[in-house]
Amino acid sequence: MNRWTCIILFFIPAVTLLGQEAQKEEQKALRASRQLTAEANDQLAEDAFVDAEANYRKAIARSDKNAAAPYNLGNAYYEKESFGEAFGRYKEAGERAEAKPGKHKAYHNMGNVYMKQKDYQKAVEAYKEALRNDPTDEETRYNLALAKEMLKNDQQNQDNQDNQEDQQEQDQQDQEQENQDQSEQEGENDDQQDQQGDSDEKEENQQGEGDQKEEQDRKPEQNEPQQQQPNQLSPQQIQNLLQAMENEEKKVKEKIDAQKVKGVPVKTEKDW
Repeated sequence: MNRWTCIILFFIPAVTLLGQEAQKEEQKALRASRQLTAEANDQLAEDAFVDAEANYRKAIARSDKNAAAPYNLGNAYYEKESFGEAFGRYKEAGERAEAKPGKHKAYHNMGNVYMKQKDYQKAVEAYKEALRNDPTDEETRYNLALAKEMLKNDQQNQDNQDNQEDQQEQDQQDQEQENQDQSEQEGENDDQQDQQGDSDEKEENQQGEGDQKEEQDRKPEQNEPQQQQPNQLSPQQIQNLLQAMENEEKKVKEKIDAQKVKGVPVKTEKDW
């Protein structure tokens, strides 16, 4: 029992030494990361953006405990109006920051990015998170109030636009229905005119057939004297009969010509 106890006691110092070595390496990496951050800050102040960006990235890769590197790189992107890149670095800084002041700054600037992108709802949420980490910051409080006001106006404008679109859609539907009703009415009128034309034509045809039948009925009577023997009629009677037949044929011809002039009614198109 004493032998196993000694063995256990022997490994405890070894584990402690390994933890200390890891901490030393981590602190060494953090110091190097901070040194790269400082160099990037100087380069950025001298407008050497490309060099500064490279050193910020090296600093971020060297240690995940360094929240200043992504935060400062986010500021550099923000100044260049690369808001998408800036937001990603601010978010990274907020996740890395262990103290509330660092988280407050990261969320405050994330809210600023949302304001630039006119995403006022998310801006409100970001500013609220910033105030949770520092309730005394008046700038964040002012930005929050501004974001709320912009969100309210944006929602009102959206509601007005939706109402306007709904009204336009309703007007369009009403116009289409009105056009459809008008088209149907015109179709009914055309059908009525066609039916009236067919009725008139049928009536005229019937009238013409009646006249023709009447003419045919009279023809035997007109021809009947011609079947008699010439010696039974005097020359004057024959002349009178021929004159009567000619007059009758003339009347029939005039009536037929009058029917041809009357004809079928013609539809005319409207002059729009």
